[in-house]
Amino acid sequence: MRIVVPAGGIGGARFLRGLKATLGIVAGQESDSTITVIGNTGDDITLFGLRVCPDLDTVMYTLGGGISEEQGWGRADESFTVKEELLAYGMQPDWFGLGDRDVATHIVRSQMLAAGYPLSAVTEALCDRWRPGVRLVPMTDDQVETHVVVEEGGDRRALHFQEWWIRHRAELPALSIVGVGAEEARPAPGVLEAIREADAVLLPPSNPVVSIGSILGVAGIREALEQAVVVGVSPIIGGAPVRGMADACLAAIGVETSARAVAEHYGPRLLDGWLVDEADAGTRVDGVEVVSRPLYMSGPKATADLARAALDLALDLKGRRG
Repeated sequence: MRIVVPAGGIGGARFLRGLKATLGIVAGQESDSTITVIGNTGDDITLFGLRVCPDLDTVMYTLGGGISEEQGWGRADESFTVKEELLAYGMQPDWFGLGDRDVATHIVRSQMLAAGYPLSAVTEALCDRWRPGVRLVPMTDDQVETHVVVEEGGDRRALHFQEWWIRHRAELPALSIVGVGAEEARPAPGVLEAIREADAVLLPPSNPVVSIGSILGVAGIREALEQAVVVGVSPIIGGAPVRGMADACLAAIGVETSARAVAEHYGPRLLDGWLVDEADAGTRVDGVEVVSRPLYMSGPKATADLARAALDLALDLKGRRG
């Protein structure tokens, strides 16, 4: 079985861990199933001369056993000596903290990029260490960065998504969210091929605007997905985000914070099936099969059960499609 999962950070990574468990995929062991993860790179940022890819790293660390389980991002058993020394020098920005172990990843990535390797090759090399048990591919080798247009004190300005999200906690109302470079970007090698060959595509409960939305913004990816069987998992339960501040992102693009509205935002040309929580049972979306299941990934079993429900629905829909 060949599964493709376009994914953002924490929610996507945890869903993938459940999907691996339900498929019995163990790194280093033969399996009849494969998972290709198309990772969001719109959150990427250059800090202190280092290229940081938060979503790629969160997937890699989570599936490779190096994540901070408490935070859901960054390395386990982390220290922050480098951050403290940078602050002592008065270096900016002071709102984004890179851990010492994490810095090593960014140094390796930045050196390889400077040597001319594309991000897809760099990511593959980093995964040689972490052995995540999936094929992790960035959505594009081209540089795409998500920026947020805000108004403050009567003036409009654009912030990098990370500054808006981390420094301002998404509390500055966003007038628009823009993927800078997305129009010129092309899918990374293997992305479109994986989608064409997939038995199913699963959209995890990642942010629909700045995670999944960024991936869909790369030319050719949405069109390829529209030809596949796609089942998504709602990131909204009972009118509130499962995690994070997706509601602020949805408001910026004029979409209501509800399971129904997010599915309609994706649209029936993209979605074949949509999993909503039992709190949203009764949700109807024209042209999309909606199924209610418990969506909280409260532990390994609940997460694996969720992944199995999404996969079962996708395979059922594929069988009906013929």
